[in-house]
Amino acid sequence: MTEYLVRTELTAALNVPADSRLLDWAPGSTSATIQFGNRAGSEFFTGWRAPREALDLFLLGAALYCADKTTLRSPSVDVWTRDISIKLPVQDESAWRDAHWDKTLNFLTGDQWTITPYAGQGSPLKGVRLVPDDVTPVGAIDAVSLFSGGLDSLTGVIDLLEEDPDRRLCLISHNEGDQASTAQKKLLNKLRSRYGGERLHVRRLFLRPAPATRQQARPLPEYRETTTRSRSMLFLTAGLALAASVGPDVPVYIPENGFIGINVPLTRSRSGSYSTRTTHPYFIDMLQRAAREVGVGNPILNPFRLQTKGEILAGSRNPGLLKELAPDSISCSHPEAARYAGRQQGNCGYCFPCLIRRSSMAYVGWDGPAGYAWDALSGKGLLDRDTRRAADLRAVINGVYADRPDRDVLRNGPTPNGEHRDFLRVWRGGIAELRSWFDGATGETERLIRGLK
Repeated sequence: MTEYLVRTELTAALNVPADSRLLDWAPGSTSATIQFGNRAGSEFFTGWRAPREALDLFLLGAALYCADKTTLRSPSVDVWTRDISIKLPVQDESAWRDAHWDKTLNFLTGDQWTITPYAGQGSPLKGVRLVPDDVTPVGAIDAVSLFSGGLDSLTGVIDLLEEDPDRRLCLISHNEGDQASTAQKKLLNKLRSRYGGERLHVRRLFLRPAPATRQQARPLPEYRETTTRSRSMLFLTAGLALAASVGPDVPVYIPENGFIGINVPLTRSRSGSYSTRTTHPYFIDMLQRAAREVGVGNPILNPFRLQTKGEILAGSRNPGLLKELAPDSISCSHPEAARYAGRQQGNCGYCFPCLIRRSSMAYVGWDGPAGYAWDALSGKGLLDRDTRRAADLRAVINGVYADRPDRDVLRNGPTPNGEHRDFLRVWRGGIAELRSWFDGATGETERLIRGLK
């Protein structure tokens, strides 16, 4: 087991084994092992303050993300499942013990988590500059929406603003670089131009495991795990803190199409936690329940949970604007790969999210190879050579043309709230969108599909 101790009081005596890792939270200090804030995100907490319950929850999200990134999967017996323990300072130990976080987090990342709360009298924001002493709203907002710069989050923001002309949103993004995503910046500028800056409040979160410094009591390992499944937990807990600063009824929107949400494995080798569950409805349901147990009751809402990606594009409340802005959005798993094709960072064209993106845009007549580093519909540079880049494309094609039983919709987790038939329809609809898109395949992709029919 890999053990982590979260500290907000860095001068306290260490009563943990020498091999325990420290997640020291001290924004702005070189002694911290959780790096929070830089030029792009140092103002995240400026001018507002959430209730202590929501700050404790956010600290869990930060600790989970950093522990996830600094604990490799490869040394595990099955090269996947890790045993990770986190000791977390909270105000209400009893409530945290009753919240059953272990089950929620185990489902999310596919690991064995042990969350042990301990009494932490000091607020996580104690001593942080420009933060009010009392609970203070982040702004005059009606809702918080997660904003990744992808097509779903863009569609969600447009729909929320169009649905109610008086609605004001706080958009939250997360990044680890020195600057926010170029895609996010472009989209935000255009959204503000269309809807006005007063309706869009933006908070950018910069958070990651801190590089080693001499001032740290125990620096974290230098290596980083790449299969990060906890990012949605960081995103959502930060969103809940923002919403809770305004009031307990302010919702947090996580716009994500239902086909990606349930994420039915394409092949049996991708079953279980090998398929991501970052927005799976069962995870969202468990997170909502656990958050309420620790005193954070703000609703978490996915307006697209029962729609395919094509359906959310077709149902846009402003399709003209969405079509104009869609090329600037990035839905890619690894946008940096585009540089290997001599292009700027953007959509690679061959990962699973890119394939779903293209099939959804074909559903509304907007698809084309422009804007992608590789054209999966022809397979050129993917299927005509021995390359790992074609793995998702082959898996999607095999999954789309396989005879799948209805029960497969449960292979990545149960569907809560009696919505099994609704999610089954979404899954079948997403497959139909992909199959319709593949009808236009040429070259190596067409030959591969013809061999499966």
